[in-house]
Amino acid sequence: PSLAAQGYRVIVPHLRGHGTTRFLSDRTPRNAQQVVMALDVVALLDALRIDKAILAGYDWGARIANIIAALWPERCKALVSVNGYLINNLERNRLPLPARAEWGWWYQSYFASERGRAGLDANRRDLAKLIWRFNSPKWEFDDVVFDRAAASFDNPDYVNIVTHNYCWRLSFAEGDPQHKDLEERLAEGPVIAAPTITLDGD
Repeated sequence: PSLAAQGYRVIVPHLRGHGTTRFLSDRTPRNAQQVVMALDVVALLDALRIDKAILAGYDWGARIANIIAALWPERCKALVSVNGYLINNLERNRLPLPARAEWGWWYQSYFASERGRAGLDANRRDLAKLIWRFNSPKWEFDDVVFDRAAASFDNPDYVNIVTHNYCWRLSFAEGDPQHKDLEERLAEGPVIAAPTITLDGD
């Protein structure tokens, strides 16, 4: 609202598998590798005839904004990335982290298991609230704020999208081979040249 009040056109899309998004076919793979999420936003820009935009995001949204700024710099006027440069490199993701860092990412391994898939399906709001509090311990959100966002988790494809994303990141699931070249470019850690503000998630 504060940006819109200053005259900006503000678009806050749901990611695939969230909110009101729908797949056109039951046979379409519920792919959530990083580049397809970015391609969704590029397609939205195209559909709205937006040549260039200021991109902003947190967590998955930051990754998408980072990818667009890196691969399609002509589409990115400026970037606000909460949590910094989040482009995934699958080879690097195979390397273990220090124990405390691994503990902090417990839910990624959990969601990559069948038990985690079932748990996310049964407890999606409780898990989301737990992760929100864990990842942003200084954020004093109330139930109204949480419930407004959590409504987007009720999408029938939510569990499949979330679990595919984490399985793909951990190399437990394949991505779409047609995007191999783009993923290889991302694995090289491309430079983002757009004017950028990065913020810590807390």
